[in-house]
Amino acid sequence: METVETAGSAPAAVIVAIDGPSGTGKSSTSKAVAAQLGLNYLDTGAQYRAITWWMVHNSIDLTDPTAIAAVAGKPEIVSGTDPLAPTITVDSTDVAGPIRTTEVTSKVSAVSAVPEVRSRITDLQRTIAESAEKGIVVEGRDIGTTVLPDADLKIFLTASPEARAARRSGELKGADVAATREALIQRDTADSSRKTSPLAKADDAVEVDTTELTLQQVIECVVTLVEEKRAAK
Repeated sequence: METVETAGSAPAAVIVAIDGPSGTGKSSTSKAVAAQLGLNYLDTGAQYRAITWWMVHNSIDLTDPTAIAAVAGKPEIVSGTDPLAPTITVDSTDVAGPIRTTEVTSKVSAVSAVPEVRSRITDLQRTIAESAEKGIVVEGRDIGTTVLPDADLKIFLTASPEARAARRSGELKGADVAATREALIQRDTADSSRKTSPLAKADDAVEVDTTELTLQQVIECVVTLVEEKRAAK
């Protein structure tokens, strides 16, 4: 007997990949969209920060990729996927605050460039996405290209370096905009040029330039795209 969906049926589960460089509004947009649509949320950058924090905490030589690779499987990283209260722990320690320090930020590109680290974290991300029964918004730098190439919807957020620097320095109270802009460009170069899973826009991704948009406008744009994808499933 054929099943007919009623108006009260639960919406189709969708996996949404949101990629882009720092300062484009990825995190704020992803959390808001997930909360509004009842989806789970995953900040993949936080996972790379978490493993970097663990390595700093355990005095691993971060100038030596071999040393990083040797311990990539040791820390237990657990990500909570509630968009209203995302959490992240390393070996049961809450690291949501410590992973945002300047020390971790300055070292995360070096750690995340190591193939063994990316393989470990990518497997973790795929497991989380596959277990999200209602669907999930996953944000990062290589989600649509490497982690979830079969995602239902891929979005690539961009913005001018000036706009991104202004936003990021606003988040980092008292930060110098020019210095922040330079740091963002250096991070982009490192992430885009690494051999393993570089920052890149997937061929089938929808590009959204957020330079002239408010956060609310970006959120509304992405919500519309997700709802259209849900309706088509």
